[in-house]
Amino acid sequence: MNDSRFGNSMAALSFALWGLLPLYYQFLPNAAMDELLAFRLIASVPFAALMIIFVQRKRIDIKTIFADRASLIRAFIASALMCISWTAFTWAMTNDRVIDASLGFFISPLTMAALGVFVLKEHISAGKKVALVLATAGLSYQVMQYGQVPYVALTMAIFFTLYGWFKKKINYDWATCLFVEVLLLTPIALSYLVVKQATVGTVSLESGWQTLLLYIGSAPVTLLPLIFYSMAIRLTSMSNVALMQYIEPSLQFVLAVFVFGELFDEVKLVSFSLIWAGLLFIILETLVKSRPLAKP
Repeated sequence: MNDSRFGNSMAALSFALWGLLPLYYQFLPNAAMDELLAFRLIASVPFAALMIIFVQRKRIDIKTIFADRASLIRAFIASALMCISWTAFTWAMTNDRVIDASLGFFISPLTMAALGVFVLKEHISAGKKVALVLATAGLSYQVMQYGQVPYVALTMAIFFTLYGWFKKKINYDWATCLFVEVLLLTPIALSYLVVKQATVGTVSLESGWQTLLLYIGSAPVTLLPLIFYSMAIRLTSMSNVALMQYIEPSLQFVLAVFVFGELFDEVKLVSFSLIWAGLLFIILETLVKSRPLAKP
């Protein structure tokens, strides 16, 4: 299996696992979002370290890691960006807004396209132009009808896109990069939990060991697909990753509407339909371009 095909497989697997994550959060209906995020960061450090030691079969060279200052700074920025996206996602999971998370990841490929056009000055294809127009129309319709911007969805999409962009600029291998990302934010997360426990108390530490284990367990269930994504982003193109992203919101949408019974009214139907139509243009265009040319 060549690198590109392996990267595509890893991308598909990562988004499928992320798509099923709402099932895990059903065991934490009254979770404290801030504590959940802090525990996820702290518990991710040993899991990421184990990936380096047992999967890559090498030691963690802290001296070499800190010697590359540029990558260290970019890893910190990438980690902060991912943390913001995680925060929005966690809020959606713990507030019965899985459909908002679904919307966020449906528009994420479009924010990637927008990043390419407006920041990286890349040429945009006709299909992506149509998709961006339809997505803008869909979101605008929802804003006009509800009188509010879908902040959760936009936060998830924008910051996840920026995270992927910064990942492309880091010189560490995928496992080291992941380890550094969570390591850099762990002191902040640990300090936050200590201060909160000393002042107002924490839900996670005062609700029994079963709840604490579920908080800690949020690290591996989130980290595993992130590991696959980190591998994929280095082995395949951003356009392929963007195409694979549709797996995640599709699974989340099915869970939100048909399993959790969340509201899906006419406004959301129109909004989602316009976004889906735009994504269909991108999918068809990508498939046409990927077809081998017939020999004369």
